[in-house]
Amino acid sequence: MHTYKIATVAALGAAAVTTASSLADLCTVSNVQSALPSNGTLLGINLLPSTVTASALYNQSSGTGSSGTYNYCNVTVSYTHTGKGDAVVLKYAFPSPSDFENRFYVAGGGGFSLSTDATGGLEYGAAGGATDAGYDAFETSYDDVVLYGNGSLNWDATYMFSYQALGEMTKVGKEISKGFYGLSSDEKIYTYFEGCSDGGREGMSQVQRWGEEYDGVIAGAPAFRFAQQQVTHVFPATVEKTQGYYPPPCELQKIVNATIAACDPLDGRTDGVVSRSDLCKLNFNLSSIIGEHYYCAAETSSSLGFGFSKRQAAGSTTSYQPAQNGTVTAQGVAIAQAVYDGLHNSAGERAYLSWQIAASLDDADTEYNNDTESWGLEIPSTGGEYVTKFVELLDLDNLSNLDNVTYDTLVDWMNTAIVRYLDSLQTTLPDLTPFQSTGGKLLHYHGESDPSIPTASSVHYWQSVRSIMYNDLTDEESLAALEDWYQFYLIPGAAHCGTNTLQPGPYPENNMNIMIDWVENGVKPTRLNTTVSSGQYEGETQMLCQWPTRPLWHGNSSNFECVNDQKSYDSWMYTFPAFKLPVY
Repeated sequence: MHTYKIATVAALGAAAVTTASSLADLCTVSNVQSALPSNGTLLGINLLPSTVTASALYNQSSGTGSSGTYNYCNVTVSYTHTGKGDAVVLKYAFPSPSDFENRFYVAGGGGFSLSTDATGGLEYGAAGGATDAGYDAFETSYDDVVLYGNGSLNWDATYMFSYQALGEMTKVGKEISKGFYGLSSDEKIYTYFEGCSDGGREGMSQVQRWGEEYDGVIAGAPAFRFAQQQVTHVFPATVEKTQGYYPPPCELQKIVNATIAACDPLDGRTDGVVSRSDLCKLNFNLSSIIGEHYYCAAETSSSLGFGFSKRQAAGSTTSYQPAQNGTVTAQGVAIAQAVYDGLHNSAGERAYLSWQIAASLDDADTEYNNDTESWGLEIPSTGGEYVTKFVELLDLDNLSNLDNVTYDTLVDWMNTAIVRYLDSLQTTLPDLTPFQSTGGKLLHYHGESDPSIPTASSVHYWQSVRSIMYNDLTDEESLAALEDWYQFYLIPGAAHCGTNTLQPGPYPENNMNIMIDWVENGVKPTRLNTTVSSGQYEGETQMLCQWPTRPLWHGNSSNFECVNDQKSYDSWMYTFPAFKLPVY
């Protein structure tokens, strides 16, 4: 795979670079200082030349895990916001001048952490950067600094984490790159962003807030709509508390696995993958699983909960599970059905969407109590910490219980957070005109069986952009206009930002090559290149359908077509009458 990348990037690189100087010639403190944009050039940013460091590194691996080694200049520099007295540390990796392809690359982080590595672009001939966001983000997770103390929000850190730090790092980095390599001021530097989960949200934040700075953004499973997204992590536990039943995790696993087995053939091929979760939702009744036997051996396990904290927070601890042997109950199916149906308030109004049927029910996992020898409530810290710190403004790592918590309580928590973080963490601005009008390209993807960030949250954002930017066009015209610069793909069976142990489906591996070809050579993709990584079809290439078309296989062959299915499409569409504010 790495050989393909290098060959592809070499073929794409048409930009002229400075080759007269060696890396050692350019990688000096004085050259970097001379490359800094003059204060006043970038409004509100004052660079501090005395903080510059520069060191040439040879035969180094990159942070992406690629098999190649690279020579680059490792640079750090700090800046302050005009009149503020703060300090923000930046680090950059500038490839050897012979390798530089006039590209700048930004990597997304994950959880509450920005990327700490600047070397991700080296394999693409790109300079890259990372930022400490002014709160030591290289070592500190944002959720550790979101509060100064109980009731006191750190708004500086919040805005920097939300979108500001990455945009400023990118503006500064592009300017330094031109000076570092001796490029003219009007010479083009192609700028790319790539990230998944919160890295996907970060990518969307750059499209929404700094769109004119980027040529290509790849955003996977974005954790945008923070208020709804994070509180939703508490929803399954609230369902269990409300219904008074705490299913053994093995019972939930059986429900998920039986659903996968039943819905697998609905897409036209029996391959262990639910490529059409919409057909599963429309045609499969979970109650048919009642009475099926399950068994799981005893085990000891631990979880950090999708990386939403660098430390192990309460609610995500090592746990013991005894052997589980039983049959699926009506109560267990009722829990699963309620979770898949999504949150509604007491008036029956929808507040948010939920995970697709056939996605694993990780947030509904219960905890075994050795004293009572029974299963009980477990509150995922991914949601519990958000409620305590971001909503209740208490410096606690998790909710201790769900006493007196109702579905209306969850909606209230969401509503509080929507208003509080509307211009920061929500990250759902639907008018992307600055990005689109300057030629930006957006590749957005989401695993169809994501158990962390509901897949339909991405569908809803795509639809919001379409309706806001092209509301005066017909359906056919708006689809054509949108796919010219914003393409969205669902990854059949995939989990959160990766393949799924329960479904051996495909996953994209060449997104940056596709994006570079689109931006620099005008080769617009129509389908997404993916590879099946396990199972009976391991190694098979699948060119995925661009949303809103859906795959339909023919006779268990390797061929599928991309079809328009209005009923299936409608099953992905949601409105949220529980809120008075529009939810984009």
